[in-house]
Amino acid sequence: MKTALTIAGSDCSGGAGIQADLKTMTMNGVYAMSVLTALTAQNTTGVRNIMEVTPAFLKDQMDAVFEDIRPDAVKIGMVASGPLIDTIAERLVYYKAENVVIDPVMVATSGSKLMAEDALAVLKEKLLPLATLVTPNIPEAEILADRKIENEEDMFAAAKRISEAYHCAVLCKGGHSINDANDLLYLDGNYRWFYGKRIDNPNTHGTGCTLSSAIASNLAKDYSLEEAVERAKEYISGALSARLDLGKGSGPMMHNFDLNSRFAEETISD
Repeated sequence: MKTALTIAGSDCSGGAGIQADLKTMTMNGVYAMSVLTALTAQNTTGVRNIMEVTPAFLKDQMDAVFEDIRPDAVKIGMVASGPLIDTIAERLVYYKAENVVIDPVMVATSGSKLMAEDALAVLKEKLLPLATLVTPNIPEAEILADRKIENEEDMFAAAKRISEAYHCAVLCKGGHSINDANDLLYLDGNYRWFYGKRIDNPNTHGTGCTLSSAIASNLAKDYSLEEAVERAKEYISGALSARLDLGKGSGPMMHNFDLNSRFAEETISD
């Protein structure tokens, strides 16, 4: 069985972070493992508190995984500080990790800030050059490319700039009033648009975590990058279409893993 590792923060409400990653990887047919960067007190309406692990403990977690069950792919999500990013990069280089998918989580769907200012420079210098694929949304792509994105031409220019700067593939995720959930995959002058129909579902908490984890899972199973993205897009579209709503609060809610749904059963059988 293929294996995948998620390195990210927790989400006690289960819709994003480590919890969403583990669910997604399991549903996509790989053995899922996790390394925690932080504990968060959050739900779909916001982040209340963050408690980071130490760099030494982060290193111990990564060593424990790689020395026993080597991951076929690694997904990296929320990492809030420079020393933790530095530790992750050093260990990835040491173990020669493959199929590294980075979801550069900077701001939560609710608007809560999830990365310290000084961490961005370390992310750019140390971690992004190790990526197979980076999956920024529009606000994140604007930060990484240092340019405003207002249309699809801007998305292309930003993806090209990020790819050339860090020598990795870029999946620039649409939405955010730019288009109807169309994503752009760019690498070495080649590109492909993945067209999606916007699904009328307010439950979008954790969609970025879910998409990047599904891509990593498919890369672990030896699908090409294009195939991995295509399968991940199909997976998350099906999850959103299920429209499972577990929340009673006023915020958006995304718990997209109804194990009794037909979609889940079809995914498992696949």
